[in-house]
Amino acid sequence: MTDKRHQFDLTLYKEEILKGNRSFLGRAITLGESTLDRDRMYTQNLLLELLPHTGNSIRIGVSGIPGAGKSTFIESIGTYLIEKFNKKVAVLAIDPSSQLSHGSILGDKTRMELLSRSERAFIRPSPSQSNLGGVTQNTREAVYLCEAAGYDVIFIETVGVGQSETAVHSMIDFFMMLQIVGGGDDLQAIKRGIYEHIDMLVVHKADKNQLNQAKKEASNFKKMFHLFPQKESGWIPQAIPFSSIEKAGIYELWDIITKYEEQAVNSGYFKKKREDQNLAWYNELQQEQLDRFIKQHPLLSKGVNELNQEVKNSKKTPLEASRILDNLLKNIFK
Repeated sequence: MTDKRHQFDLTLYKEEILKGNRSFLGRAITLGESTLDRDRMYTQNLLLELLPHTGNSIRIGVSGIPGAGKSTFIESIGTYLIEKFNKKVAVLAIDPSSQLSHGSILGDKTRMELLSRSERAFIRPSPSQSNLGGVTQNTREAVYLCEAAGYDVIFIETVGVGQSETAVHSMIDFFMMLQIVGGGDDLQAIKRGIYEHIDMLVVHKADKNQLNQAKKEASNFKKMFHLFPQKESGWIPQAIPFSSIEKAGIYELWDIITKYEEQAVNSGYFKKKREDQNLAWYNELQQEQLDRFIKQHPLLSKGVNELNQEVKNSKKTPLEASRILDNLLKNIFK
């Protein structure tokens, strides 16, 4: 059977994605997740063509521990934005991968059944591949592809693994974290590094008899956020109670996001944030190129593999191996 990836048509992919064709958008993201050099080249060529048509969305990160209701929350917000404002909404949902089998359930499309039925929504679950940053290596490229396809709001739902979730901060404009009502000691939680990065804390599952407690917790977080050093954006993080089931707090939440965007644009911070995102992307591509160069360079590849084996077998300490590698690099590039 002929591999369809050999039939990659750059012009066709560009035209279809710019039309908002979700099938081609999904195929392009799949191509970008490939580790084959040929596929990486196809993806980068496509992105070069599409980049002039990107940058017109707001990129929103949604974090929170497993069970916080991130998928339900995003479906609630996404459906609201489509019905109320006729927005196009994309969701890049990262599912945890097994450390042993490397398999992933990829169940977010099932959990967002209502949103997935909308013609104005695109939901893409991807395996985390054990990345500690709560996002996949190619999430950033998927964001640009979605923007080129005309999506106004892009949600990145992270794995939910704690402090390493801050990696998503380098690819988004606005960062939300979901906290379950009664989710723990506020003072203890505030020590976690992720709280220094968020722009809004959502006390989720504030349903019926939980509402008063949720309001109290949100109020406590608001007070604590005032104790943090001022953010570069000048924005003071907000905290609100929210119920996805009852749609309580949905208007207030979107109003806060739009006010943040307006403030960030007017102050010039939004532009700087996008520049920082571009630099972070370049650094990722640079590391990818260096890794590929090492694997493809005969002497370097052989030397690195031998050093790895010697460290594993305790014939060399990591420090000794590092110095040998340093000498090898100097000899190759002298």
